[in-house]
Amino acid sequence: MTTKKTFWSAPYCTQLMARVTEVNGADIQLDDTIFFAFSGGQESDNGTIQGLPVVSARKQEHNIIYTLPDDHGFCVGQEVQMAIDWARRYRLMRLHFAAELVLELFYKTLNGVNKVGAHIAQNKARIDFVWPQSIAPLLPDIAQQANQIIADNLPIHTGYDDEENERRYWEIVGFSRVPCGGTHVRSTGEVGVIGLKRENKAKGKERVEIYLHE
Repeated sequence: MTTKKTFWSAPYCTQLMARVTEVNGADIQLDDTIFFAFSGGQESDNGTIQGLPVVSARKQEHNIIYTLPDDHGFCVGQEVQMAIDWARRYRLMRLHFAAELVLELFYKTLNGVNKVGAHIAQNKARIDFVWPQSIAPLLPDIAQQANQIIADNLPIHTGYDDEENERRYWEIVGFSRVPCGGTHVRSTGEVGVIGLKRENKAKGKERVEIYLHE
């Protein structure tokens, strides 16, 4: 049974009743979930299932496996309440979209730039590129463009390109449509003002870090 992913259809939902569909020691699966599992560089949510802390969450094809304390005592068919740490989720959503926006602006600015890594955490996001020169001279203009799009408070549309294979996208009409399976805010204005910082990881490898200015 494929896990229904309510974190896509209702990313602002913080609590959900779900049913246990599989138990394997400390690992369980549910029929429905709001608890995002690490994917595409975006960290997993923090939260609880029936009051017990989720130790880890991981994707397995179209299902999500949650590891709980060994003595959780759940059984197949049991109904449980899931709750996520909303403050963390909301920062992850904001930083995730900030990183997606910055990445798209780099693609539009640097012909042939190649992304080789990304990570979205609660305090900052980063994107790694293969590029032969320093990206530092570009950052003020990229930041200005990104913050203007944010200030314009444009709607962010999300949906499926291929529902059967769970291929998702986000879109700002007139700007870009981008494949992405993370969680997203409803509008660019929710992101808030961002700042960018360049870090040189190695010869030919550049990193940009993205921060929220609270």
